[in-house]
Amino acid sequence: MELLFFFGAMAIFFAVVFAREAYSAKKREKKFIDSLYTDYGNVPDKEYALERFVRIPSYYEKHKKGRDGGIDDITWNDLNMDEIFKRMNYTFSASGEEYLYDTLRNAGKTEKELEHLEEVIVFFQEHPDERVRIQYIMSQLGYTGKYSLYDYIDNLGYLGARSNKKHYLLDFLFLPLLLLLPFKTSLGIMGLVGLIVYNITSYFKEKKEIDPYILSFAYILRLVYISEKLLKIKVPVCEKEWESIRRHRSGLLGLKRGAFIVLTSGMGKISGNPFDVVLDYLRMVFHLDLIKFNKMLAQLRNHIEDVDALISTVGFVETAIAIGAFRKSLPEYCIPKVDFANDNLEKQGSWSGSMVCQLTLTEAYHPLIVNPVKNSITTEKGVLLTGSNASGKSTFLKTVALNAILAQTIHTCTAQEYKAPVYRIFSSMSLRDDLESGDSYYIVEIKALKRILDGAGENKGSVLCFVDEVLRGTNTVERIAASTQILKSLSANRILCFAATHDIELTRLLYREYDNYHFEEEIKEGDIFFNYKLLPGRASTRNAIKLLEIMGYDRAIIEKATSQAEHFVETGEWEEIKN
Repeated sequence: MELLFFFGAMAIFFAVVFAREAYSAKKREKKFIDSLYTDYGNVPDKEYALERFVRIPSYYEKHKKGRDGGIDDITWNDLNMDEIFKRMNYTFSASGEEYLYDTLRNAGKTEKELEHLEEVIVFFQEHPDERVRIQYIMSQLGYTGKYSLYDYIDNLGYLGARSNKKHYLLDFLFLPLLLLLPFKTSLGIMGLVGLIVYNITSYFKEKKEIDPYILSFAYILRLVYISEKLLKIKVPVCEKEWESIRRHRSGLLGLKRGAFIVLTSGMGKISGNPFDVVLDYLRMVFHLDLIKFNKMLAQLRNHIEDVDALISTVGFVETAIAIGAFRKSLPEYCIPKVDFANDNLEKQGSWSGSMVCQLTLTEAYHPLIVNPVKNSITTEKGVLLTGSNASGKSTFLKTVALNAILAQTIHTCTAQEYKAPVYRIFSSMSLRDDLESGDSYYIVEIKALKRILDGAGENKGSVLCFVDEVLRGTNTVERIAASTQILKSLSANRILCFAATHDIELTRLLYREYDNYHFEEEIKEGDIFFNYKLLPGRASTRNAIKLLEIMGYDRAIIEKATSQAEHFVETGEWEEIKN
């Protein structure tokens, strides 16, 4: 009777604990789902450890080979695209954020690809219930830790051929030893103890090799699991994606059978569950998880393409949802009008190469700037920007470049209107000395410019390029001479170049090839003010010497510098002023 009472009390205790945990889990789930509705379009506040951000480009690195229109590293870094990615990263899984990153670096999408992306974005903008269900499912997929799944997949070869023959043999040896016990007990016990000690010792040696891969196997199994859940949601515009999930998921179903024996081992946790303790000893003695791991490994090696296809498909869907959230977060955006006529004709081999590369951008702004000043421009000719320091030249270049990239990648622009053909986009802006290679700033700069000229010479479509302070790493005379010829080369047919410079001489030397625009400042009460508005024509003001005065430099320095500058403007020669 007392024993019955004890077991009854224990049963009630475990039932209460289970019910309490189930209630807490349900409450957390509801809170998270509610936040997916209420926080939609709020600026994301995710934190990025360095090791996590190193992982994010892995999908892109795996798939970039052979693409046209990719955003290269120089352009990506010039435009601070890592911060743009963070600004629109509304994803909840490694597959989603890695695919989003890849999307932003793939400016070579076809017209059909952008049209389909737009269909999916709009569907989830207009169907919040389906969006939230998918976001919740993707949160269950989650992340892979500090390494990308592709890091593990690419390294599967290091594991080599793994056979279970040895494990089967060791397990089989238990049978004769057990049969020996009734006849020669001491010898049977000694044999069993020796076999158990050997199995446990060899177990930990092999387990150490496979532990890093268990996390990736768990992610793949979650991928199969959430794929089944996604298929239960009706998304008419994703019929192609849902069919892809069905097809590629079927090839991975075999991984599920008995997978728990691997996935519940080696996770670095101490469990008080008696079943888990017993199971751990059974694994160590009979190598149960090692045997199952080797079977899963053999299956996975035959279905890597299915894993990649599932990641691509669910990543695309979550990326489309993230783009919709990004649009919601913006004060204003537009659907770009990307003209594929030139691109299509070139692919058909019938483009004469004489078509105009006109770009129209209305009320454009940079999404990382709080209370940005908006600017507009329409041009089919190169643009040469002049203006004082900090007047807005570099920001304008980045705004135009960024909108061109966003138009061709996520089909969304931070402007009232964007209209342009398909471009291959390059920049040479925020360069620095390369200490590893030993290249000076000038060498780095001329290499960056050469890659633009080479890209334009490949005849793979129109080029849109951005250059900030051409050849700033060399002396004035040679800089102006070389800059003139380089910028003339970048004004050729099928190239649209935006360049900023402090060298006012270039505005006169290049007036046939480039339209002149400028930014200017206003000095009031000993301080300098910028309105950041784009104005036609070349700059007529300078502020470098005035800034010295505002910062409190000696009056004699200011007066002599001003006198020399005015003399050079009038005569074209430098005046020597003695102290």
